Amino acid sequence: MSETPPDLELQPADLFLNRELSLLEFNWRVLAQALDETVPLLERLKFLCISSANLDEFFEIRVAGLQQMAELNPLNRGADGMRPAETLAAISTRARALIAEQYRVFNEVLIPALEQEKIRFVRRTEWSPEQDAWLHTYFQNELMPVLSPLGLDPAHPFPRILNKSLNFIVQLSGKDAFGRNTGFAVVQAPRALPRLIQIPREIAGSGPYDFVFLSSVIHAYVDELFPGMQAGGCFQFRLTRNSDLLVDEEEAKDLMEALEGELSQRQWGDIVRLEVAHNCPEQMWQYLTDVAQLTADDVFQVNGPVNLNRLLAIPDMVDRPDLKYPLYVPHVPKALSGDLFTAIRERDHLLHHPYDSFTPVVEFLRQAARDPKVLAIKQTLYRTGDQSSIVDALIEAASNGKEVTVVVELRARFDEANNIDLAEKLQEVGAHVVYGVVGYKTHAKMCLIVRREETVVDGPSALRQYAHLGTGNYHPKTARIYTDYGLFTADPVICRDVHAVFLQLTSLGKVMKLDRLLQSPFTMAKEVHGKIEREIAHASAGRPARIIAKMNALVEPDMIRALYRASQAGVRVDLIVRGMCSLRPGVKGLSDNIEVRSVIGRFLEHHRAYCFENGGDIELYLSSADWMERNLFKRVEVAFPILDKRLRKRILAHLQGYLEDTAQSWFLQADGSYQRAERIEGKAIQQKLLEG
Repeated sequence: MSETPPDLELQPADLFLNRELSLLEFNWRVLAQALDETVPLLERLKFLCISSANLDEFFEIRVAGLQQMAELNPLNRGADGMRPAETLAAISTRARALIAEQYRVFNEVLIPALEQEKIRFVRRTEWSPEQDAWLHTYFQNELMPVLSPLGLDPAHPFPRILNKSLNFIVQLSGKDAFGRNTGFAVVQAPRALPRLIQIPREIAGSGPYDFVFLSSVIHAYVDELFPGMQAGGCFQFRLTRNSDLLVDEEEAKDLMEALEGELSQRQWGDIVRLEVAHNCPEQMWQYLTDVAQLTADDVFQVNGPVNLNRLLAIPDMVDRPDLKYPLYVPHVPKALSGDLFTAIRERDHLLHHPYDSFTPVVEFLRQAARDPKVLAIKQTLYRTGDQSSIVDALIEAASNGKEVTVVVELRARFDEANNIDLAEKLQEVGAHVVYGVVGYKTHAKMCLIVRREETVVDGPSALRQYAHLGTGNYHPKTARIYTDYGLFTADPVICRDVHAVFLQLTSLGKVMKLDRLLQSPFTMAKEVHGKIEREIAHASAGRPARIIAKMNALVEPDMIRALYRASQAGVRVDLIVRGMCSLRPGVKGLSDNIEVRSVIGRFLEHHRAYCFENGGDIELYLSSADWMERNLFKRVEVAFPILDKRLRKRILAHLQGYLEDTAQSWFLQADGSYQRAERIEGKAIQQKLLEG
């Protein structure tokens, strides 16, 4: 079948949405949660902070990469037909609107709502004499000793500014002790200083939760940093730098050593954005722009603190459970509360985090570490966090003489330092630590345990394998805020496949045939394409044909083209895509049968699931991989089938719940915008899952 009907002449821009602009749209949806009055107030503040932190990373990685591309290959066009400079211009416009909306929400919506709950950000003009005296003493005792104001002259050039650090440019008049007056100075606020200062309750105003921004205190007393001179203006600013690490893996003799060298330079990458106070005079922000070698398109003036993400400290500082999501206790399945090897040997088990506890995963490794019958443990680690119970269990296993092999992905962005540290800890106790395959990130989530057991079928003693496969990281903390699936299985074919993947990661050899797992970069794309084509054949023959796919991102052009062909053949395609999506739904003659929704709620939707109706013989896979070029061709990923009909039915019910949700769903439109679902009476899917 042709890709498009004869009468449908489409250009690349008609087929694909720009992936970077699509990611910006995701942050608009996150910000919309801050306006949702059904969300508890302090959680709305968190959503504002998350949208700000996401935007920081967007500039550090996405914008930085596009700027490099615009210099090195300016004529290159993406799948959507846009050149790098065109994308950067569109980003500047859309990001500027997003930032303006973030500060409007903060100033006009959240601050008044917080004040009604007696949680205040007290401005300098509102300080009482008692508060002024207390803050002045705080400035002299806690701030002045660690601040290093820098006058700017030929002997004091503009200082190096750390990525995303808080700084102030100060306009000075008068002469100092040496007769100098250069006009400008810079004050850098060390990261150790709190960005929010709580006023003692005994001198607070309307309630116990009065806060002052660090920037307000420095503004108030900045003159004292320049004795005998007058500060005519003091304005906060922040620089965002390229934070992607550049390591030549082919040339690096030791990847860990190479990464450690790069990490020290991450704070000093090329500058990609300047944020400055909205009332900063043009002369001063233009000076900063020139020093940073930026253009006016890279400057963002903001009406509030230059780093909204620092407001994440507020919910922890405010003891108001009524303004937060109710606490919940993740469920521990009864079958997984005892001897896990016996339970898994009897049948497969599925965990759905955060509704199901992550404890059985940790306990799986702890029991293996202490079980004399366990001979070996193989594990992939991508993100674990610091002080990880998973790593502790692996260390205990190695210390107890188990053969422990761990594939640590050192290049997990922004977790590189943590992963280097855990790799060193594991090596110290004798675990075998490898860093995967040069040129391919290891993103698969797998654990394999080899145990010697007495069996009736295989004789008095035989080796049995147990596996855990997941869609998310082995990270107990994020397992409470990310939605993910984890499968425990002793299926010998799946376990054999897992073992084969570990061999590929730790040894050398040809591609090994897998019987049940799909694996990137070898078979996953081809197999998924084959399953889509099979749905097309079923639809053409009048058999049941449908695709339901849930993932974080859908941008790989060939996969999108395959879904278009399925739609044209009459296959119903339901996509649940949290973030970036380059597919245009609802285009007549192209994607009439495709619906794309994004679900935004209390938990970050993270699990990936691919369902193919297959003429009534449903196939269902869970995976660590999104449908992106990097996941399908540049990473080691796996997709694993759900063979147990009971578990498959449970997951299908979950997917149907997402498709029926009207409380947290947003629908992608053909022009790339999103429209929130019309709210119908009923609970959000995440709330339903919380309640069981």
